[in-house]
Amino acid sequence: MPKHGKKYREALKRFDPETAYAPDEAIGLVKSLAPAKFDETVEAAFRLGIDPRKADQLVRGTVALPHGTGKEVRVAVFAEGDKAREAEAAGADIVGGKELVEEIQQGRALDFDIAIATPDLMAQVGKLGRVLGPRGLMPNPKAGTVTLDVEKAVREFKGGKIEYRNDRYGNVHAPIGKVSFEEQQLLENLAALTAEIVRARPASAKGRYIRNLTISSTMGPGIKVDTGKIDDLVALAK
Repeated sequence: MPKHGKKYREALKRFDPETAYAPDEAIGLVKSLAPAKFDETVEAAFRLGIDPRKADQLVRGTVALPHGTGKEVRVAVFAEGDKAREAEAAGADIVGGKELVEEIQQGRALDFDIAIATPDLMAQVGKLGRVLGPRGLMPNPKAGTVTLDVEKAVREFKGGKIEYRNDRYGNVHAPIGKVSFEEQQLLENLAALTAEIVRARPASAKGRYIRNLTISSTMGPGIKVDTGKIDDLVALAK
């Protein structure tokens, strides 16, 4: 078990770790209990009733958070010619074709959070599977990161669109903003993410889908959210 600092231990005394709070209460607690001096990221963690070993039960996609994540997102685009120029004009941080693939193969140019590729370059980008895959950076059509409309994709991810996917345990972790955000902004971001997770439920998933929902700041304790309020969150997102 990792050792936690004094502020973390003090925070644990100010709420009941076993209680599941209404979403707005949970967000208020996360903001008030954030112990760090820097602007911590607020993250939501969903434990889903899926079998991640089955291909038809994977949960993956993208969602536009209405208030963004509060983080500057660095976007790399694999494109050539006109599409490369479109990506640059849209604000992409790194743009390149085969030469960018070669740079990454050599261990350079990995300073980005999202990778977008035009379909014609996927044969080249596919060579980077062992590098990009483990980092969750491999472009994928389902995530909208393999596209001819690179300008739109760059602008959306720069503007607060995030990618989510389940891990091997059936959990989805995703940022919903910063501690400095207003409570309503965090609540609306959480609602948008929750509605998208609900929409992405695999048809073959049986039983209760969202088993558990916890939100926390980077250095703060996890606060349980009442899953009986999921429908209210989904309604808020509409």
